[in-house]
Amino acid sequence: MRPPLTRESIVAATRDLIVENGLEELSLRKVAARLDVTAPALYAHFSGKADLLRAVAEEAFEDLIDIFTDVAGADPVETIRARSLAYVDFARSNPRLFRTMFLFQPELSAAPRGNELPLATMAFNMGLESVQEAMKEGALRDGEPLLTALTIWTATHGVATVFLQGPHLGPDAENALATSVIDAVLAGLRP
Repeated sequence: MRPPLTRESIVAATRDLIVENGLEELSLRKVAARLDVTAPALYAHFSGKADLLRAVAEEAFEDLIDIFTDVAGADPVETIRARSLAYVDFARSNPRLFRTMFLFQPELSAAPRGNELPLATMAFNMGLESVQEAMKEGALRDGEPLLTALTIWTATHGVATVFLQGPHLGPDAENALATSVIDAVLAGLRP
């Protein structure tokens, strides 16, 4: 007798399939087969594949937010640095989930486009708050906090994306490159 079908079990099975085979290979039929149910049974919990992927992305952002919370410190610039490096490590450790997370976006504008994910916004805002604190303390030069946070995120996300696309430099060289890029961006933002 199989356990009852729940939203959580569907998300867990989907996450496992993404990790094992990649997003490109995912189908509702494969999720249903993993759970030993029919694909239409999934619709009692999700409106479709996009809704299910959104739930997987939310769970992955929860994981990232937990990591960000764990590396927070008293110095906002060191917090930005630690979170940036943690972001890159998360991407390297979870490449297929990382891609799934960015099917959706944080809400950063006054005119949302409809595919924003609240937890993505929360994760981004953790960085934005650190930028605002660092500017208030004079550790980063005055400017538009959102633009500064986007600058840091762009560099950090860029490093993570390069590592996922290749070339594969090996862990030591990748760590050195990630640290070099993040430290260079932070140095350029200091007063």
